[in-house]
Amino acid sequence: MVFRIYVEKKPGFDNEARALKSDINELLRISSIERVRIFNRYDVEGITEELFDYAVNTVFSEPQVDVASAKLPSDVTCDGAGAAGACGTGGGAGCLFAVEPLPGQFDQRASSAAECIQIISRGERPAVKTAKVYALYGNISDDEAAAVKKYVINAVESREASMDMPETLDMAYEIPAPVEILAGFRKMSDDDLEQFIKDRGLAMDLADIKTCRDYFTKEDRDPTITEIKMIDTYWSDHCRHTTFNTVIDSVEFDDPMLAESYERYIRLRKELGRTKPVTLMDIGTIAAKYLKKAGKLDKLDESEEINACTVKIKVNVDGREEDWLLLFKNETHNHPTEIEPFGGAATCVGGAIRDPLSGRCYVYSAMRVTGAGDPLVPVSETIEGKLPQRKLVTTAAAGYSSYGNQIGLATGQVDEIYHPGYIAKRMEIGAVIGAAPAENVIRKVPEPGDRVILLGGRTGRDGCGGATGSSKSHDVSSLESCGAEVQKDNAPEERKLQRLFRNGEAARLIKRCNDFGAGGVSVAIGELADGLQIDLDKVPKKYEGLDGTELAISESQERMALVVAAEDVPRMLELAAAENIETTPVATVTADRRLVMTWRGKTIVDLSRDFLDTNGSEKHAVVHIPAPPQSAPTPPPGFSAGLQAIANDLNGCSKRGLVERFDSTVGAGTVLMPFGGKYQDTPAQAMCAKLPVDQGKTRTCSVMSWGFDPYWCAEDPYRGAYLSVVLSAAKIVATGGDLDTCWLSFQEYFPKLGTVPERWGLPAAALLGAFQAQEAGFASPVLV
Repeated sequence: MVFRIYVEKKPGFDNEARALKSDINELLRISSIERVRIFNRYDVEGITEELFDYAVNTVFSEPQVDVASAKLPSDVTCDGAGAAGACGTGGGAGCLFAVEPLPGQFDQRASSAAECIQIISRGERPAVKTAKVYALYGNISDDEAAAVKKYVINAVESREASMDMPETLDMAYEIPAPVEILAGFRKMSDDDLEQFIKDRGLAMDLADIKTCRDYFTKEDRDPTITEIKMIDTYWSDHCRHTTFNTVIDSVEFDDPMLAESYERYIRLRKELGRTKPVTLMDIGTIAAKYLKKAGKLDKLDESEEINACTVKIKVNVDGREEDWLLLFKNETHNHPTEIEPFGGAATCVGGAIRDPLSGRCYVYSAMRVTGAGDPLVPVSETIEGKLPQRKLVTTAAAGYSSYGNQIGLATGQVDEIYHPGYIAKRMEIGAVIGAAPAENVIRKVPEPGDRVILLGGRTGRDGCGGATGSSKSHDVSSLESCGAEVQKDNAPEERKLQRLFRNGEAARLIKRCNDFGAGGVSVAIGELADGLQIDLDKVPKKYEGLDGTELAISESQERMALVVAAEDVPRMLELAAAENIETTPVATVTADRRLVMTWRGKTIVDLSRDFLDTNGSEKHAVVHIPAPPQSAPTPPPGFSAGLQAIANDLNGCSKRGLVERFDSTVGAGTVLMPFGGKYQDTPAQAMCAKLPVDQGKTRTCSVMSWGFDPYWCAEDPYRGAYLSVVLSAAKIVATGGDLDTCWLSFQEYFPKLGTVPERWGLPAAALLGAFQAQEAGFASPVLV
């Protein structure tokens, strides 16, 4: 039997409804809507009526602020079942409609409700389905109702739902067909392969797919679609930094100063004995390689694990020095946030947390820097196929803050940059800092017989193709076709992982760990060892109907893959169960250098590690760096005009409303509030927090800041990057940080480069500017 309940916030607490009414009136310019009401609708199956009645006021609603009812109030329902324009008389709603997540999308509200009911009953987890019901009051036309629905419903993640009561919540699914074998793949012509890339929505280029054809010809077999999709993920720009590892054949300069910087880079390569080709990655990392050879990076913690940057520090705990590891990571989620702002921004901070978390540390401080177009422009001026800028900035802020506030992460600094360059695609950056006692981090090389455990959230279709999606070009149709690429967040589940990894005993059982980011099982588990046998039938699923390819590449979030010795598996399962974390051994380390996956008892992936590690065909590019403008943008002449220009620029506003969406004090480790000074109106230059010691007290703090000016960087990437380095370090010093222990983390943001030399010149110029700034610190043990 299915039970249903509607929950509405009481007057005074209905902030969401009042905010939507404001957006409708001000942004959509629809004045006929006089009132908006929002109901959270829950459908539940698999529990007794007595348990459901108990859950109404303990799980589904808070009696102090909510009104719960089995049916919609009489002044909401009306003839026409909510059809636009069908009602509006007699005090009823002028438009009534419901919105639900797309089938296969993770619904955190439903998941959390089901888990809470299971905790209460101590029985099986029930089925829960949710929807939001919107009631719009006023004399509303069909066109106005359609405009509101378009604003509320993002086709990437949700759809309009039926108002009818379902007979059952059981999902109807088709039994997946056997994984497709691509018969004739080895005999495909180059033209056939190009069409194959388009038909299958692959991110790889013709040279890569030809490399695959050659490999499977040598293997004397045709591949499965799972193998091709997995290779496409492995070799995507997101996973393997294809663009930054492209071989630069030649560089042409129109500016002598940039040419001199490049020559200094070449001389430094010779001094270091570098024989590998010139690449953007080499330009970006050459300074660190120099410092390492000079013995000035002795605090850098190096290992074969691919996690966040890790440095060795001393932490003063109750007056004694302890050895700790400090980890930091920054991550962009530009593409997911552009098409699904709430989930994209939420998984930005969630993904940033998971990298240092997989290094067995506790993440305690976060920063958010975003870039957007003017959010005040009318919705009517939105680019076709794009979400309105106002919708983007507000929903993304809600997503990031929701995740951070749920998981209990102090967000010490929040800023947003407004520039026309972000209209096509916004910038969403999350940066985090974590730390752990050095004794808790044990890194060992996996040995044959070791087991790989998957723990945390279950696998669904959300996130299938996320890595390749962020590596592809997109057009107007992307908004409707890329929904599965956006991973769905589950902050409470990651909170459990944080608690488990903070347990020293559990952390010390882990030989190697990877978070489930881009690529899902194929990459998260596939990178743990050179030889692996993975049983996809053991991978826990959110629902039935997933085929082997989906299980292999889904990027469903809040999961970890870790290697433990076979004899340590029972203890790890026991420790995870104490935190209510689902844990399943899914793979075994083998001596054979091959990645093998089985599904339904058949092998659907069997690839050589050496082939995977080639990262596809070698790419080449020619770079041309044009001369920058003779002078940077200058403010209007005169003091008064300059002040007026600053006041008129959105970048000069306080952004207090944005900042206060985020909790900066959770964990009681925050040292600097986001706003300081006598009147607490002055934005802080950096965020500062105490190290998260478990027991005792400490005065050891970490400081993080950022540097970037979009106008400088748009006009002159070389000088813009140089000033970004200087500005970020200057903020640290101004805050009281120690310049001798500064570490840099770069994040690039450029258009797709293709084969245009001038486009390749943009990141090349920026990296040379950053290199020039770092070179200034070579005389001292400072990386700035």
